[in-house]
Amino acid sequence: MPIVCLRQVLRLASLPYWGVISTRNLAYRLGWKKSFRSRLKVISIGNLSVGGTGKTPTVAWLAQWLRERELRVAILSRGYGQLDSGQNDEALELELQLPDVPHLQHWDRVASANLADEELDMQVLLLDDGFQHRRLARDLDIVLIDASESNLTLRLLPGGLLREPFSSLRRAQVVIFTRCDQATPEVIHALLHRVLRHNRQITIAHASHRPTRVDVFPSDSVSLEALKGKRALAFCAIGSPNSFFATLTSLGVTLVDQRTWPDHHAYSADDVQQLIAWTEQKPNIDWVLCTRKDWVKLQMSKIGQVRLGALVVELEVIEGREELEQQLTALVASCD
Repeated sequence: MPIVCLRQVLRLASLPYWGVISTRNLAYRLGWKKSFRSRLKVISIGNLSVGGTGKTPTVAWLAQWLRERELRVAILSRGYGQLDSGQNDEALELELQLPDVPHLQHWDRVASANLADEELDMQVLLLDDGFQHRRLARDLDIVLIDASESNLTLRLLPGGLLREPFSSLRRAQVVIFTRCDQATPEVIHALLHRVLRHNRQITIAHASHRPTRVDVFPSDSVSLEALKGKRALAFCAIGSPNSFFATLTSLGVTLVDQRTWPDHHAYSADDVQQLIAWTEQKPNIDWVLCTRKDWVKLQMSKIGQVRLGALVVELEVIEGREELEQQLTALVASCD
C-alpha cells in the first residue's frame, strides 16, 4: 500500500478513537465518572502524546523545587515495565537523583495517594504521566509537548502519536514545551498558536534538556568536555531516542553507530553479549554511551573493553520560569 494511502487509512481509524476519548472525558466532566480527591496537593505531569516528552527530568525538577522549600513530596506512578526489583527504570533513575523523595509505583494511584497521606505524612504528590489518569483529582495539571517532534505526529492515534486532541488542554493550567533547543523558532511559534487556540489562559514555559555530565559506574563522573571529538557507539531504550543521539552529536561526539530498544526494555544477558560483540566489530571506539535510564539497569562500567558512560540530562526552564513558579507557589502556600 502506498505510504499516502496508509496515512489516510490511519487518519480515518483515528475517528473511532476520538469518539472513545471524547466520551470518557465527557463522563468525567459531567460527573458520571468520579475522581477521588486527596487531602494532599496533587500536581500532575503528563502529555498529550505517547513516547518520551521529558517527563522524568520534569518530575525531578519539580521534586527538587519542592524539596528546596522543605515540602514533603512523593512521586506516584503506574510503574510500567517493572524489573525484578519491583521498580522500573524511571524509579531507579529518580531514586538515584532524589534519595529523599519516596516513589510509590502501583497501578492504583488512588491507593498510593492514601498511603502517602496516611502512612508517609507527605504534603505534595507528583502524579507522573497523569494527564489521562483522571481517577485521581489534581490541583495543577502540567502538560508537556515535545517541540522537536514532527508535525505529522501531532495527530490522534493511530494516525499520529496523540493520546488526546489539543482541545483537551482546556483542562490544563500549564504547558511546557520541552526540547526547545532542538526546534526552530517557527515550530515553537506554531505550537504556541495551536495551544492558545484552545486555552488562552494557560501558563506556557519553554524548556531544554541540558546535558550536565557523564556518569561512569559505580560512582564516577567526567565532564562533557571528555566527549568532544571522541568516537562512540550509542544505544538506548527510551521514548525519544533521536533526541538522545542529537544531543550527543551537539556535544561533538562522533557517532560511529547507534542502536535502540523499545522504551523500558529490560536488558538481558543476551543483550549485553550483543553489545560486547558490537564493540568488537567497531575498531577504535573511545566510549559506549547510553542514557541514565539505561545505565541504572545495566550497572556496568564497561561494555567489553570499552568504557560505558551515561549522559546525565536535566531540565532547564529557559522561558516562563517566573510564571511557572508563581503557579507552584500559589498551590503550595496552604500546605500544612
